[in-house]
Formats: sequence, C-alpha cells, structure tokens
Amino acid sequence: MSPNFVGLGTTLVAASRRGGLAFRSRIRMGLAMAVTGCLLLGAASSVSNGGQPMNVLIIQTDEHNFRTLGCYRETLPIEEAEIWGNGAVVETPHIDSIAARGAICTSFYATSPVCTPSRAAFFTGRYPQNTGAYQNDRPLRGDMVTFAEVLRREGYATGYAGKWHLDGPGKPQWGPERQFGFTDNRFMFNRGHWKKFDFQDGQPIVAATNKNGQPSYDLAGADEKTFSTDWLCDRAADFIRENAAEPFCYHLSLPDPHGPNTVREPYDTMYEDMAVRPPMTFQLEGEQPGWLPTTNRNAEQRFNARLMTQYFGMVRCIDDNVGKLLALLEELSLTERTVVVFTSDHGDLCYEHGRLNKGNPYEGSAKVPMILAAPGFVPAGLRIDQAMGTVDFAPTLLSLLEKEVPDGTQGRNLSEWFRKQESGDEEPQGNSVTFLRAASSKAAWVAAVTDRYKLIVSAGDRPWLFDLKEDPHEITNHIGKPENQAIAARLAQSMLRYGDLMKDPQLTEGKLRDDLLNLQIRP
Repeated sequence: MSPNFVGLGTTLVAASRRGGLAFRSRIRMGLAMAVTGCLLLGAASSVSNGGQPMNVLIIQTDEHNFRTLGCYRETLPIEEAEIWGNGAVVETPHIDSIAARGAICTSFYATSPVCTPSRAAFFTGRYPQNTGAYQNDRPLRGDMVTFAEVLRREGYATGYAGKWHLDGPGKPQWGPERQFGFTDNRFMFNRGHWKKFDFQDGQPIVAATNKNGQPSYDLAGADEKTFSTDWLCDRAADFIRENAAEPFCYHLSLPDPHGPNTVREPYDTMYEDMAVRPPMTFQLEGEQPGWLPTTNRNAEQRFNARLMTQYFGMVRCIDDNVGKLLALLEELSLTERTVVVFTSDHGDLCYEHGRLNKGNPYEGSAKVPMILAAPGFVPAGLRIDQAMGTVDFAPTLLSLLEKEVPDGTQGRNLSEWFRKQESGDEEPQGNSVTFLRAASSKAAWVAAVTDRYKLIVSAGDRPWLFDLKEDPHEITNHIGKPENQAIAARLAQSMLRYGDLMKDPQLTEGKLRDDLLNLQIRP
C-alpha cells in the first residue's frame, strides 16, 4: 500500500448535546499520530451493524457557506455565527440531526476551493494536481479509482444523481460514459446549476429552455416535483427504495446553493422580511492580501440583501429534503445501518471581504461542512476540531467501512478520529495540518492550515499567517509577530514536505518555494 501523508497529531473534542443540539458539555479527547508514518491498510471484512454491511448516503451541496447550518453556528461565538446580522440565520434541523447522531468536523477544508479539483480530491483521495482534474472543466484521468469503484467491486449497488463536474466541459451531459464506480449514473450530469428537471420519453432533461430551445437556469413553474433540489432528492429516494435489501452507496450532488440565487416557492419569500446586513469585513479599510485573484476584487461591489435571503431559501429547501431522506431511511429500518454524510465541495464568501463565491483560502471560501453519522461506529455528539481536507475523505470512509484503500492514495486515513470514544492526555492544539492549493497557475497560492493557523504563500504577495483564534475574520497578517516565528517555520517545513511528496508544481521552484525556505530558516 502507498503511504499516506500524516499530520503531526490531533485533538478530538467530544461534545454531548443535552437538550437538543446545544453543545453544553464537552470532553477533551487526545489522539497521538505519527509525524510521517506509513499507514498500511489491510483488507478486512465489511463493517456491519447488526450483522449487515453498512450502506452509504452522501449528500454534497455546491458552494455552501458553513455558517448557514445551525450545528456549525453552535460551535462559534455569536458574532462569528451571525455575520449577516443578529437573527439573520437559517434553521437547519434535519442536517443538524445528522451532527447530533455522529461527528461534526469544525476544520474541514476544500483541498482546492473550486468545483472540479475539490471533487477530484474528494472522490479519489489524491491531490488535484495528480488526478488530471486540477482546475475546472479538466476531466478526471481514466485510471483514477474512486471510493465508489472500491465499493462496487465489493458488491455494493452504487448510484449518483446531480452535478459531477469531472468529465470535462460537457454541459449538461447526462449519464457520462465514464462511470468511475457509479453504476447507476442516469441522473448524473456533468456541469450546470440548473433549477428545473423533468422526464421526456423516460430520460432526464433540463425542463427550462431559452428562446433558442437551449437549457436555461430559469425556474418558472418549478414546484416540489421539478425544482432541482426536490427532483434530485426524489431520485435518491427511488434508488434507496429499490436497493434497500442490499448494501448501497448513493451520492446525491445538489447544485444549490451555488448561484444563480433563485429558489422555488415558498422558499423564495421565506426570508424576505429578515433584516440582513453586510458582514463586518465587507467594506473593511486597510491592507488586503495581494494573493487574492484580481478578478475577485471588485471595488464597486454592492451588498444585495435579496441575494442572501434567496441563498437562505435554497439552504432551507435542501434541509427539508434532507429530512425526507432521513425519514425514508427510518421508514425502511435503514437508519442504524447507513453511514450518512453531509458536506460540500467548497464554500461561498457571501460578501465577506467584499466578495462572492470562492477560489481563495479565506474561511468562507475554503472551509466546508463535514458531518458524518455512522451508528455503532462513530459516537454521537463527537466534535473533531483538527484540520482535515477533502483529499482525506475517501481513505477515511473506506477505512471506516473496513475496505482496502487503493494504491496511490495520498490523503490521510483519519478513521480513528471518528471511532475514538476514549483517550488519554490531551494533545496540543494545531498539530494536524491540511494543505490547500489554487486551482489556477495564474493566481498561484498554497496554504498550510491547522485548526488555528493558516499560512499562505503566493505569487502576488509576501507570505501571510492568519491566527483564527485571535483574528477569526482574517483581517491581520500575524507573520511578523515574534511569538509566531516557530509556527510559521513549522508550517513552512510541512508545506515544503507536502510539495515534494505530492509533486505540487507550484512548489517545485520559484517564489512560493523561496518564500517557504526563507520562513524555515528565520532566526
């Protein structure tokens, strides 16, 4: 087996949520890990609960700001949780219930915060630069083995509905020929953020068209049967019913809450009377990091409250549909033997730092939800604070299921973080490191991230160090502080090691590597 790149350690925090979802009692749990150990993952019998293999249901949204989920707001002080104003929140009880039954990861990051490379890392457990899909619309290499392919070979029924974004520029391109382990991919489409779907002659179609008859993002007439979120969730429900008697793995990829920020009734007006204001960093004066792509900087950006209320509506529609799927699992007596994952491919700044969308290492762009419930294997109410990335998902999931991780996997197997119910002494915070990278060489940057610190080197600026404890809104460069020299040097060393092991071309030579070498040898 191939070695996995392992962080320096971890700290787990288990939180019992008494009286609902509130984090009221927290128990510190420590787990020491090797500095650069090789994890050899042998094949084992299928994990089961009650003697039956565990099913897998993964719900992945697109461009989802983690602060719109109640379970994530519970982990934050109110000024960080309610950045769009006091009470300007979406209630998400069904997604929160997954966290209550399992684990919530508070420092989970998109390995590259753009659709294609983040998904490439998520499905393969390899860094994007080693998959062929290192930026949007680049196809995944045909020799990549996904977690779905591993499970298919093990006899799982596998399927996929929703946006794929790993087969090149095709749009919408239903049912790509290359399945990558998802046997039933009839409702997989390659690209687009369509709002209305239906059937025509038994085949899925985008049900809205423009004056030229081409698919459009219009949602006129969309209802609970044809709106994208509802329609795709119904396809997932159909698959679950049809395969309830055998182990299955289904991936539901929802195009929302990615723009266009529109949603069907009644969600389109559900939050229209809510007082929504710009985040405190929206028009922040002073120094701004130069590593941000210039195309993302818009001095004329105006805050549009309606865009946010529509975004909230999309999230609420997603939560209601998640509730329907959870109810179906319960109805079919599958709850106790189904691993349920809720996550996203990347975030959305939602006006933080005067920006929308993603593509940079700010928290709103790069940090994403990762919630995992696995009854009998992952203790309820577990909170994992240490840093992990989308590249770590595939090896971790397969190990939880006691499946062999494919050769060439580069992400870390972090399954023990999810399994642990007891531990010894608490480990220092910030020991686990995950690495993020730009999706384009034109705006090259690489980041090393812990649960507290974020070191960024880039082509267009000097190195930046964010201290997320002292500066949660990422306003100040903390790299010049004497007390931060050791952490900057450690992260620089980790990033150089990552660049060499994972063959990141941004760190082979040039300014980014020189910056890291200088940080490493600072007195």
